[in-house]
Amino acid sequence: MASQISIFDTTLRDGTQGEGISLSADDKLKIAQKLDALGVHYIEGGNPGSNSKDIEFFQRIKGMGLQAKITAFGSTRRKNSVAEHDSSLVRIADSGVQAATLVGKSWDFHVHTALQTTLEENLAMIFDSIAFLKRNGVEAIFDAEHFFDGFKHNPEYALAVMRKAQEAGADWLVLCDTNGGTLPGEVSEIVGRVRTELTAPIGIHTHNDCELAVANTLAAVQAGARQVQGTINGYGERCGNANLCSIIPNLQLKLNYSCVTEEQLQSLTGVARYISEIANVHMPVGQPYVGNAAFAHKGGIHVSAIMKDSKTYEHIRPELVGNKQRILVSELAGQSNIISKAQEMGLDVNANNDKTKRIMERIKELEHQGYQFEGADASLELLLRDAFGEMKEIFRLESFKMLVEKTNGHMNAEAIVKVNVDGQSVYTAAEGNGPVNALDNALRKALVQFYPRINDIHLSDYKVRVIDEKDATAAKVRVLIESTDFNNTWNTVGVSSNVIEASWEALVDSIRYALLNMDKVPVYDEPRERLGLVNH
Repeated sequence: MASQISIFDTTLRDGTQGEGISLSADDKLKIAQKLDALGVHYIEGGNPGSNSKDIEFFQRIKGMGLQAKITAFGSTRRKNSVAEHDSSLVRIADSGVQAATLVGKSWDFHVHTALQTTLEENLAMIFDSIAFLKRNGVEAIFDAEHFFDGFKHNPEYALAVMRKAQEAGADWLVLCDTNGGTLPGEVSEIVGRVRTELTAPIGIHTHNDCELAVANTLAAVQAGARQVQGTINGYGERCGNANLCSIIPNLQLKLNYSCVTEEQLQSLTGVARYISEIANVHMPVGQPYVGNAAFAHKGGIHVSAIMKDSKTYEHIRPELVGNKQRILVSELAGQSNIISKAQEMGLDVNANNDKTKRIMERIKELEHQGYQFEGADASLELLLRDAFGEMKEIFRLESFKMLVEKTNGHMNAEAIVKVNVDGQSVYTAAEGNGPVNALDNALRKALVQFYPRINDIHLSDYKVRVIDEKDATAAKVRVLIESTDFNNTWNTVGVSSNVIEASWEALVDSIRYALLNMDKVPVYDEPRERLGLVNH
């Protein structure tokens, strides 16, 4: 039977120390629900008394009935005091949490320099604080800060710290690579040594300053650690924390440990993308396991082999982590890419099909004009479906107008859109913080009465690239739009010498694709014209 690994998520505490990340109490509660559904065992929410957001979080989380243990964070008591009078420890005990993480010094250099106290007093601080939690019925997790640096400098004292925490009744002893500078071989050796000295279960908490947080975590588990601490998408201070989105599948799929159920593992990609949206941090497309390009293939030889057996160029089935295989199509791609992409959509296509050859030639021509379908798979799908007669008109643009003015130092944008939906003309106007936002708002306003679920999607990224700089302000531009409904992400493209027209093209494709996948209704409008397969 596979050994069970306890997953400790600190996205809501350590993750929020990452640059540019700020979560409201509502944000933290939403993320906590997703983490609980993923099957993590501990959710560290922050310090119950450090700020108003954390106070609200711990008050409201009590009634949500989550399975994970909601965990508070704090530090050992102040020097030369008693635990019962330490306000932070008292707030943790009074918060009603099931578990608490206390961070304490295990590097003698930090004891002298940061705490400015004696080694003996630091041991007393650790013992008193953990014993206080245990007396109050709280599961105690001791995070030994800078443990690996401390062990390398003074192993006797680092081990003395762990023995004192164990003596006080700590339920977990977590070894922290706080500066992120330890190498996997060192982690493996030191964790193995600690296990021979202690009886309490060991955990591991690593940072990514050397791009080794995941490797160090795996090394620690193989050496005997049974709790792993990390964050979703590796969020955290400086270079980030250990990325649970890589750790969990590596442990479960590669090393045969048990972390979460198979069904929960299949939700990993959705959870990662949902949390990235809540945190307002764009996910790297090449992020392992959960990134949009993690199972994307472009080279014609690769695609040809994958069509025979996906194991030829994929280390796991993407569905195991809730991701999917993507075939990228570009002027460099072979006929296999077109065939695979079409077959993925259930289209009857083969290498000897004349239409397939025409499509491939047309796509190459469009890419020569500036389109880039390898980064806009939703636009590509619409083009292919239309070319094979899979599209039906849902809405058609009749006209749009833009008004942009600057008054009293402020820019204002207004869009007026006229669309035809099932033979009915709809005329709407909307404002926005820019012309593209105004167009987006006006189009949604026109369509929402027919398709209410359109409110579930939003634009998550918008990029403009000048195609030929030598033409200066008359140059063509390529607009790439990323959209999401929190569970799925898709990309669309538009090209024009007018940035508004290019943006509209990408925006309309985004909405069509969303409706296609929401309601499973064929979608048709301009793509067929753009593909050049219609007689005028």
